[in-house]
Amino acid sequence: MSIRRLPAELINRIAAGEVVERPASALKELLENALDSGASSVSARLYAGGLELIEVSDDGCGMALGDMRLALERHATSKLPGDAIDRVTSFGCRGEALPSIASVSRLTLESRLRGADGWRIEIDHGQPAGEGPAALPPGTRVKVEGLFDKVPARRKFLKTPRAEYAACLDAVKRLAMARSDVGFTLDHDGRRILTLQPAQPPARVAELLTHELDRHGIGIDVVRDGLRLTGVISLPTFNRGMADQQYLFVNSRPVKDRLLVGALRGAYRDLIARDRHPIAALFLEVPVEEVDVNVHPAKTEVRFRDSAAVRGLIIGGLRHALDEESQRSAAREQAAAPVMWTSESIDRHPGASGGPDAFPQRGIPAFAGMTGVAEDQRLFEPAPAGRAEPAIEPVPSFPLGVARGQVAATYIVAEAEDGLVIVDQHAAHERLVLERMRAAREGGAVARQALLIPEVVELDEPDCDRLEGAAAELSDMGLDLERFGPMAMLVRAVPAALGKTDPAGHWPVGCDHGQRQASIARHDPAHLRQKQRLVQPLTTIGSARDRPFCHSRFTSKAL
Repeated sequence: MSIRRLPAELINRIAAGEVVERPASALKELLENALDSGASSVSARLYAGGLELIEVSDDGCGMALGDMRLALERHATSKLPGDAIDRVTSFGCRGEALPSIASVSRLTLESRLRGADGWRIEIDHGQPAGEGPAALPPGTRVKVEGLFDKVPARRKFLKTPRAEYAACLDAVKRLAMARSDVGFTLDHDGRRILTLQPAQPPARVAELLTHELDRHGIGIDVVRDGLRLTGVISLPTFNRGMADQQYLFVNSRPVKDRLLVGALRGAYRDLIARDRHPIAALFLEVPVEEVDVNVHPAKTEVRFRDSAAVRGLIIGGLRHALDEESQRSAAREQAAAPVMWTSESIDRHPGASGGPDAFPQRGIPAFAGMTGVAEDQRLFEPAPAGRAEPAIEPVPSFPLGVARGQVAATYIVAEAEDGLVIVDQHAAHERLVLERMRAAREGGAVARQALLIPEVVELDEPDCDRLEGAAAELSDMGLDLERFGPMAMLVRAVPAALGKTDPAGHWPVGCDHGQRQASIARHDPAHLRQKQRLVQPLTTIGSARDRPFCHSRFTSKAL
């Protein structure tokens, strides 16, 4: 077969396969162009998750007619005034985004310089479709319709509009964090999703991440060898079942680099379970000559000249911050744990000398500076008078000993034959509930307890979408829920094995893992085996976290 030169239209479609994987990648390219134009405000509008419409408007510098025509040609860009490709500071530099998008969609480009008239150019899947005057404020507006409509081989691999919208929302959030000095708005299917005013980076991050990070987050600011790392990370005890809330930036560029993700994971090694992920927004500042951003068509990966120094900065800086905050825990709230130590009452021996008031009880602070932290104890027990008796009461033989007290409303202190045992009561109660629910599943339908007043649980919209899609599988586990607005779920019934629970308070802890397992269960051939895995995250709801010690919940036999 002889070698032939490919036609321009086919070249653009091949390039589109590298740059435009899905609506979220097209939206990302358009937003980056808007930010590089010097815009102070950017608006995005989507329909059907970007499958039907993507529209991005900005108030940037705008373009003249000649520049507009040139922008629709491959490898034409204003972001490289010279040949120093190794010193790129803009989001893009290849000049491939607009022609690549235009080759697989109906694209309308409108732009206007300040003090000049606006103009419009239309491209239909790589072919000119018309141009003329346009009425718009100074800036640029790009409209993309029918993405991949004439490329069925690509269209059939796209996900549902709901899943594509979640990816678009994530792309907007990442760029909004990277450029906190720019205002952003996002509309989807005619509904306003985001309205972000220009703000300082910490305020913008707090606005886009979970609000609970205010109480369970750690600020980061580390400088070493010309590198600087800033941002916020979550406590090891405040984590998620998916890594969808990890935002990493290099010189204000959002990236998904394996080196950075691995360094973040390494910082939490031995502090977090393997299937759990921390929440993080980290901003790495590196000299321009020390990083190559032109190693990936979509600019999502970078290459460092000294990758070991970058990895060491991230792991060392984060680990130092985590060690300094090691006494904090997301599972320990003072409102839920007014005392740090509770114990069983121990009766005096009937024949002991001295009355009950001979040695009054004294409160000894367990930790300096903490209020409501005391241990009730008797400093001295009088010796037995005139008779012999065992000095130590025999300890019943149980695998984890006999529960004697509780620390921080989180850990059970048990006495065993061979020493002291400390049990995480949350994990222990989860296991007990898990065994009960497994037994219920084997016996047939899972018994459920209808709530007298249905509970409203507020979550992120993508989380609600995934839970709504998994509602049938969760119902088989005894959990009845339904959509209650864009960012809330209504819980009508819970598995009876969970007992008394607070869905609004405990649901976010396990729902992210539950919805992931539900997705696996729907698509895995071993459907029944995967359904068993759904039971485990449900045990998190209503498990004994931050509760006072109760012998009816944790008996010696259970331990």
